Amino acid sequence: MTAATQSSAPDFDKARFNMVESQIRANKVRDPRLLDAFGGLPREMFVPQALAGIAYIDEDIEVARGRYLLEPMVLARLLQEADVKPGDRVLDVAPATGYSTVILSALAQNITAIESDPALAQQASENLKRLDVTNARVEQGPLTDGCKPRGPYDVILVNGGVEVVPPALTAQLAEGGRLLVVVREFGPARVAHKGEARLYEKIRGAVSHRALFDANVKLLPGFEARLSFAF
Repeated sequence: MTAATQSSAPDFDKARFNMVESQIRANKVRDPRLLDAFGGLPREMFVPQALAGIAYIDEDIEVARGRYLLEPMVLARLLQEADVKPGDRVLDVAPATGYSTVILSALAQNITAIESDPALAQQASENLKRLDVTNARVEQGPLTDGCKPRGPYDVILVNGGVEVVPPALTAQLAEGGRLLVVVREFGPARVAHKGEARLYEKIRGAVSHRALFDANVKLLPGFEARLSFAF
């Protein structure tokens, strides 16, 4: 390898450090467990090889048709608001290649990921194995159905925007459980308006929500309002 080739190779360690410092820590994320998890995980493993050089940009990255890894800052802020504890049972909805699942595995001991795309589910499982993650598993099935057999869950994370939150997901919250998601609004002719990160909580059997911050992430296929979910 020539010196010129070496100098042009991406410095992933530096890019990861800059992501943590300029995108995550600079945007009100202070949880040291989260900062360590993001700082120690090679994000380039979870994107197509052709996109490895931009793995740390502050945007959603498409990893399959219509499927994205969440922008690091948005994912980090959602997880900080989730306040994931070591003993929590966690459901990771739409993990794609498994980046969010591995981050969650550093925060809690029992992680279930539900992925609808067979190829992505396989990639996520392989990435968990490559990183020797033993406290998380990937199940394949419809994203909007969650994974009832392994619930109820103390934390549910949805990796993408939704127009509506399916009742099947909120029904799988344990008492005191938290669901984190970005809700997108669309006007006439499907013109996108604001996106709002929300925290849904189940208290005394009832689920309510509050707004957290603005976040315009990509809409997850299958979570459109035309499916007529009622919350």
